Amino acid sequence: MSDVRETALLVIGGGPGGYPAALHAADSGIKVTLVDEGAKLGGVCLNRGCIPSKALLHTAKIIREAHEMAAYGVTFGEPKLDLAKLRDFVQAKVVGKLTGGIGQLTKGRGVDVVKGRAVFTSPNTVEVTGDQPQTIKFQNCIIATGSLPAIPKQWQINDDRVMDSTGALLLPDVPKKLLVIGGGYIGLEIGSVYAALGSKVTVVEALERLLFMADKDLVDPLERKLKTEFEAIYTSTKVMGLEATPEGIVVKLEGAGAPASLTFDRVLISVGRRPNSAGLGLDKAGVNVTDRGFIPIDKQRRTNVPHIFAIGDVGEEPGLAHKATAEARVAVEVLHGEPAEWNPRAIPAVIFTDPEIAWAGITQKEAEEKKVPHEVLTFPWAASGRAVSIARTEGRTKMIVDPETKRVLGVGIVGAGAGEMIAEGVLAIEMGAVARDVLESIHPHPTLSETVMESAELAYGAATHVAKPRKAAK
Repeated sequence: MSDVRETALLVIGGGPGGYPAALHAADSGIKVTLVDEGAKLGGVCLNRGCIPSKALLHTAKIIREAHEMAAYGVTFGEPKLDLAKLRDFVQAKVVGKLTGGIGQLTKGRGVDVVKGRAVFTSPNTVEVTGDQPQTIKFQNCIIATGSLPAIPKQWQINDDRVMDSTGALLLPDVPKKLLVIGGGYIGLEIGSVYAALGSKVTVVEALERLLFMADKDLVDPLERKLKTEFEAIYTSTKVMGLEATPEGIVVKLEGAGAPASLTFDRVLISVGRRPNSAGLGLDKAGVNVTDRGFIPIDKQRRTNVPHIFAIGDVGEEPGLAHKATAEARVAVEVLHGEPAEWNPRAIPAVIFTDPEIAWAGITQKEAEEKKVPHEVLTFPWAASGRAVSIARTEGRTKMIVDPETKRVLGVGIVGAGAGEMIAEGVLAIEMGAVARDVLESIHPHPTLSETVMESAELAYGAATHVAKPRKAAK
């Protein structure tokens, strides 16, 4: 018979939703037990996603910049790649340091961490299997089990040369030819890394363009740059089959301009993620699940069982780490009886390619589709002194405002460091700021952040460094 533990709050999953929820609850005086089946806390984001990919993207950025400096009179030798040392840097010095830090935080805050897999046996109990088998009885529960890479069955050919994002980030080698199936953010980020390390990268996307969720004018500068770095990009193209051969993975394609078949040393499948809700025994707890595997939740993050909550990728889209972290606070505040609810005006999204793309609030595409009255104010980075000085004039910053009130509805940026700049847009949208609030906030010069200020200026006429286009005479 397994041991029996009782706890006020059970958190299932130790990723960017689960461990912050456990820490917030512990800080509030709630007895918390955190169950996670990973070798280290941090979830997919820290161990196999956001963090290792950004460490590798930084490496890729340095390699590209070293090449680009030749145009400005500074020449470096060809980079020498020590793959084992690079792996060690990412896994030990980056991932290891951060996961160790989470372990110290949970220990210091009095969170009981249990290693194993939790499966519901009733609305108030789970059985844990794995390193520490036991039964846990709980008063409240937060499910934060995240998501998994989605790989269609027709591409599951049982060959380790066909990778998901987890396998690709472990850097098994640098293939001469790599196919990336999927032109979303995961595929383009990882593809950019391998291209910088020396792979000839081909991207195949079934939709008509890359990054279909983002505004086209933000994607265009990135696509132009990727076309110089990748071997090929095929849009409106389907992968009809994969076949393992001694020479490589033979890929059958169908699409205008695409060859009928190509052979690659490795294939990365990055066509999305699915909720990690299967096998949790949710039916035993009485928790509803959609056909796609999502757990329906209300604005307080409650499931249909009032004392069981769900946050992060398993609850609802978008699947973003920072969204899960924010939801964790809401769920814990609700447990404390506070009038909290999930109602953000802006959830920022960042694509960490080079250039980066970031947006928050309504996109121009959404505004047009939903017929929301809006005005688009675009400031080209060619008019930014900072962008010119670092030779990154391909970028642009745009602000979407209400035509009458000039309230900021959305902000989109493409360019170097866009991800670091988007927080200003989030703050403006959440506070209900109007464009004048942004333009009258003095921005330091010379910085790329000035482009946000100057895009706001366009709401009232011309910006200092660019004139607002005149409307055609009727």
